[in-house]
Amino acid sequence: MRKFLWIFLILLIVAAGIGYYGYNAIFAPNVTLAQDEQLIRIPTGFTYEDVLLMLEDKEIIDNSRTFDQVASLMDYKSSSIRSGQYEIKNNWSNKELVGLLRSGRQTPVNVTFNNLRKPEDVAGKISSYLEIDSLTLKEYFEHPSALEKAGLTPETFLSLFIPNTYQMYWNVSKEDILDRMITEHDKFWSKENRLKKAEKLNLTPEEVYTLASIVEKESLRNDEKTTIAGVYLNRLKQGIPLQADPTVVFATGEFDLRRVLNKHLAYDSPYNTYLYAGLPPGPIYMPSISSIDGVLNYNGHDYLYFCANPDQPGGHLFAASLSEHNRNAARYHRWLNARGIR
Repeated sequence: MRKFLWIFLILLIVAAGIGYYGYNAIFAPNVTLAQDEQLIRIPTGFTYEDVLLMLEDKEIIDNSRTFDQVASLMDYKSSSIRSGQYEIKNNWSNKELVGLLRSGRQTPVNVTFNNLRKPEDVAGKISSYLEIDSLTLKEYFEHPSALEKAGLTPETFLSLFIPNTYQMYWNVSKEDILDRMITEHDKFWSKENRLKKAEKLNLTPEEVYTLASIVEKESLRNDEKTTIAGVYLNRLKQGIPLQADPTVVFATGEFDLRRVLNKHLAYDSPYNTYLYAGLPPGPIYMPSISSIDGVLNYNGHDYLYFCANPDQPGGHLFAASLSEHNRNAARYHRWLNARGIR
């Protein structure tokens, strides 16, 4: 009887020990971080062994063996690994960590883009935040299927992108990126009567965006953008070439030009608005929202010309007549010459 009691006590102790170990393996803290939380990224194609190795290399888990056991118990070890960006917290248990990774509940990435010149620049900027590489995204943006879905041409494709900050999942596909941009583009144009204002100007959203890109490169001063837009709209209505220096810079590709000369004005390109009347084939830059709205809410006036104001850095002198403009331009050229800008 006494022997049986001892055996029972030993088994009870062993069971208690196993239970204690099992409880700690599942529920005790096993995540140690230098801060309260940390983001980890699991690339597409990772296996369970890759995930475990990453957690070990980053010294995120204290005990690999208990993590492995809980991962097996919760069927994470044998399941398809969900890629993405995850936020984990200090002192988490194996159950909490495995539960998050198994669920696929990602923490989104803030993707910000502005001040870009071409679609390939946008691809590079977006990809810098995400898993997708820039070449893959660039090639997709240039693919006929993407252009058709967006309803745009290679020349107007930049107009799809409204500068802002967007939340995306780190492992988002190229198709989903395009769909998101189309949704955001349509949402932007549906607000504040933008579509109706564009129609009133007899311009498409792409044409408004294109004109806004010129306005953007002409002035950084928001208080002047509606007036500059008014100048260009007056010239469009009267069939006068826009004669916008930024379009010449874009056409030549000499983006560091400090002064546009006659040789640049003679550069043959459909983007050269000195040689070709009307708007260029597409935007020459990603305009800010203030420039887009500056076109839509342009300042009505009779100005047809403007040039930089040497007495007001970043400002411009506006004129309704060519003679007045020539006087303003001569004054500005003297200012350039005096500073050796040639």
